[in-house]
Amino acid sequence: MTHGPSPFVHQALPYRSDEEFVEQVVAFARAGVAAREPVLAALPGPRLQQVNQALGVTARRIQMVDLTVAGRNPGWIIPGVLRMFADAYARDPGRVRIISEAVWPARSAMEYPACVQHEALVNMAFSGRRVTILCPYDASRLSPMILADAATTHSALLDTAGERPSRAYAPDRILRTYNQPLVVPPEAAVFDFNLGNVAGARSFASTHALQAGLPQFRAGDLELAIGELAANSIRHGGGHGTLGVWGADGHVVCEIRDSGHLTDPLAGRRPVDLSVDGGRGLLLANQLADLVRLYTSPHGTVVRLHYKR
Repeated sequence: MTHGPSPFVHQALPYRSDEEFVEQVVAFARAGVAAREPVLAALPGPRLQQVNQALGVTARRIQMVDLTVAGRNPGWIIPGVLRMFADAYARDPGRVRIISEAVWPARSAMEYPACVQHEALVNMAFSGRRVTILCPYDASRLSPMILADAATTHSALLDTAGERPSRAYAPDRILRTYNQPLVVPPEAAVFDFNLGNVAGARSFASTHALQAGLPQFRAGDLELAIGELAANSIRHGGGHGTLGVWGADGHVVCEIRDSGHLTDPLAGRRPVDLSVDGGRGLLLANQLADLVRLYTSPHGTVVRLHYKR
């Protein structure tokens, strides 16, 4: 394996069969174990089972995470899965090795923009670190557009012939392309908030979300996320904002709009101590929601949370 001038390596693995997937991923994992490198396999459940079975006893030396659970929201994968693993070995001078399949065929069209933004941001999140991340892509079932995006978000491509640089590599272009305005549907319930009625915004969100089908046990999570995001709007978004709630496509959707401009692409994706007040609104939203979509420009920012009904 070549690593080029940068200590961080981000590889895409387009595979066309179960056999090719298992062969390449298992070889990558075994090489890490042989080199005494920490190895994480973060994959959808069925793929995780295939790798676990093929590795045999070696699987005991690899940490495994089901991304259909831990990574259901792509915005949580960097802070809650990849960084959580890599940061545990940050003082170790050796290399950390990760397998991460964040884009699988069952992902919805609604989820995909968040998935490809995640893949682009991985490069920023691990820049300069001795980490190699291999990202499998099911080339037999994913669209040509998704495979083209994979070449744009990964600095290297891997196949049975070996590794080669990706000539299409341009993750910043992906971030610009998928930063698209989010439109509020006419049926949305809307609430304008400011410093004096943040509690009212939380109550409004939970009341209308429950009416739209939010499970009762998730109401507390929703109120917590909305309260933190509303506080962000008051501090950084002009002192006020607009909350919208509606149901769509099997989800309850809650969003906050304000006049702030989010200039840090990794906002909400850096691990922080969640017990500390302030600076955690987007991170909490990524942890608690099933999907977070975001749009930002000099004219304002939208943070949209999706919860499965």
